[in-house]
Amino acid sequence: MPLAALALALGAAVLHASWNLLLARATDAEAAAAAMFGIAAVAYAPVAAATWDVDASAVPFVAASALLELVYLALLAAAYRRADLSLVYPVARGAAPVLVLLAGAAFVGAAVSAAEAAGVLLVAAGVVLVRGLRRPADRAGLALALLIAGCISAYTLVDSRGIHHAAAIPYLELVLAPPALLYVAAVCAAKGAGAVRRELGLPTVFGAAAAFGAYGLALAALRLASAASVAAVRETSVVIAVVLAAPVLRERVGPARMAGAVFVVAGVALLSLA
Repeated sequence: MPLAALALALGAAVLHASWNLLLARATDAEAAAAAMFGIAAVAYAPVAAATWDVDASAVPFVAASALLELVYLALLAAAYRRADLSLVYPVARGAAPVLVLLAGAAFVGAAVSAAEAAGVLLVAAGVVLVRGLRRPADRAGLALALLIAGCISAYTLVDSRGIHHAAAIPYLELVLAPPALLYVAAVCAAKGAGAVRRELGLPTVFGAAAAFGAYGLALAALRLASAASVAAVRETSVVIAVVLAAPVLRERVGPARMAGAVFVVAGVALLSLA
């Protein structure tokens, strides 16, 4: 993997972990998510317009992915309000590629290699360690994380086909802007516009830039290296997020949870590179 591609993929991992940490740190996760993604949708619209190249055949994929993104956004904010990031993030990020693999095997008949099977077992072991062997089970947090993983795997499968019918940035804007604005409207209706305004600030603006920036850096890395190697490096965001959850969010991140995050990354790396 070229050094430049490695740097770009690591940058994408840092940005992805960063905006999730900022969202989990917010006083009101739902209002912060609305502010963050609302800003991102508006800020990146000119970039999407300047690079516009969208075929009509992309519409079904955009519609399906946008619906999944709306559900994902709602579940993510709800999860960070109820559970630790050091539980939600590794499970959601780690289980998603496993679900993609299982869906491919079940519905397309794709063969599963020994390396992929080992990757699934590593992710499963990591999830068990992240959840905790002795601490009281956070069933709600775990359930939300798995639902988020389901959304990630579903929109990944949709986007893997939809991206062939549009340029990357316009496609991303079409997929993210409608659910972001709908979510802003829903949060304003439920909590009042003041709740969203209170979450506006430099952390929210940085989070908005990081959310889209992570994707942009990943795209740049894909121009220089294989998708498998980029995906494997990007999953270091799991370790970054769990390491920072203790000092930033004051979460209890013991050796078992840290080891679980490493297992998840190793399992996803095997799945990506198999």
